[in-house]
Amino acid sequence: MKVLYAIQGTGNGHLSRARDIIPLLQERCELDILISGVQADIDLPYEVKFRRKGLSFIFGKKGGVDLWKTYHNSNTKNLIKEIRSLPVKDYDLIINDFEPVSAWAAKLNGVPAISLSHQGAVLSKFAPKPSNSDWIGKLILKNYAPCNKSYGFHFERYDNNIFTPVIRTQIRNLDPTNDGHYTVYLPAYKDELLVKALTKFPQTTWQVFSKHNKRSIQVKNVSIRPIDNEAFIESMAKSKGVLCGAGFETPAEALFLKKKLLVIPMKNQYEQACNAAALEAMGVPVIKNLKKKHHATIATWLEKGQVIDVYYPDITKNIIDLIIEEHLNKKKSKEVVHQFINTIDNIYGALKIKSTLALRYYHEF
Repeated sequence: MKVLYAIQGTGNGHLSRARDIIPLLQERCELDILISGVQADIDLPYEVKFRRKGLSFIFGKKGGVDLWKTYHNSNTKNLIKEIRSLPVKDYDLIINDFEPVSAWAAKLNGVPAISLSHQGAVLSKFAPKPSNSDWIGKLILKNYAPCNKSYGFHFERYDNNIFTPVIRTQIRNLDPTNDGHYTVYLPAYKDELLVKALTKFPQTTWQVFSKHNKRSIQVKNVSIRPIDNEAFIESMAKSKGVLCGAGFETPAEALFLKKKLLVIPMKNQYEQACNAAALEAMGVPVIKNLKKKHHATIATWLEKGQVIDVYYPDITKNIIDLIIEEHLNKKKSKEVVHQFINTIDNIYGALKIKSTLALRYYHEF
């Protein structure tokens, strides 16, 4: 059985999750890896067979996606060439984490492709959505990396094919403490804007991780350092709270580590608007930007913010087993699915979460 695992390389979340998924896939099949996109700050400790430019959204410096740079950086002719040249017919299955080159290559060549991503969960009709409709953002999200079937990860189990986040082993093995500082990761803001806003809270120690600075600097109560995976994890584990964008992996890891959380969704980013809606429903405070009118919310969060209780068990192996059984071993029997559901229900049973979701999933087969 030969599988291509295709990963979106924009940002760090997809690659972080892949670190735990790849070894599980390698145990069960012959695996090749593809990464497309730019702006990731971490590397995979595994051989990558295909590296493609793909189609990436470029972070701006004022709180959102830089639409002009995104357009300028895109190359439709090259993207089409990458899609046409990818040998997807060499594979029995494409497992896709929001990666457009392999998704469209599989679609054009009739090769089965499944989505294993956060975006697959966001698109579910049961997942929270922002009050303001963004039909263009939804259209892009739906067609960016089309697949035959989706399995998704989200902050809660909103649907029968949605599971709680993959918390990487590196995070699960931590022993979190509270050293009193706050960890900040807002890659869509330039350092000057962050300093201007955060120094308004002089009694708070801020540790900012920046995509826009290659050296460490200190401005009053704000330290700014370049992105470094190990340093960021250590800072977050020892923090009192985390201020970050409304992505997926960083908020999920902060919640898992029992850190109070405040998020700012990126402008012009529908997925983050959906994430913000989900987090807000859970009790996480959300602000639109760092402007003065939101400083009162930040101050209240610093003084009275609460940790949101979540339960994120390690079920990644079970999910990979389900995918392999259903899509490669072709054992689409109720016995296989029932066994999987029983395992999941036993895990979530500690909080009595079993449910109609499991029943709904079972009756589909």
